[in-house]
Amino acid sequence: MADNNNNDMTTNPDRRQFLNRIWAFFGIVAAAEFGWFGLSFMNSRKERNRPAKTDSIVTAGAIEQFTPGTVTAVPLGQFYLACLGDGSFLAMSRTCTHLGCSVPWDEEKNQFVCPCHGSTFNLNGEVLTAPAPRPLDTYPVRIENGIVKVDTSTPQKRERFDPTQATRI
Repeated sequence: MADNNNNDMTTNPDRRQFLNRIWAFFGIVAAAEFGWFGLSFMNSRKERNRPAKTDSIVTAGAIEQFTPGTVTAVPLGQFYLACLGDGSFLAMSRTCTHLGCSVPWDEEKNQFVCPCHGSTFNLNGEVLTAPAPRPLDTYPVRIENGIVKVDTSTPQKRERFDPTQATRI
């Protein structure tokens, strides 16, 4: 009689095995959802800080609108246009190179100040205070018939400011 009972146990999974399989299934599903949530969170931050997917050539305005030594926010392209002291132009991303926070221009301090971790950048986008590892990204600028135009399709990473990065009149 005992042998007969053992055969029933090996051919049919018992309740404990069934419950272990159910728990394993739900554990795998939970781990997959947690991983998906993490990836979604990281991607949404990147997408939020990208310029709008409209026209990649943004007209910033006429040259006369910009005073040397000033920074103008261009909302349509989500970038800053700096008119440097010599009258040349430099278009810079609003995104901090540390962790992607949006960096506002502080006119009183005459620098970009990251509200997330305290990085600061000068008028040229160079790092003044870490933790940002490199200057703000730039966009190509061109001047056509006295109008400043910026191509926001691909930001250009840089390791330092070089005067050749600025577009002269």
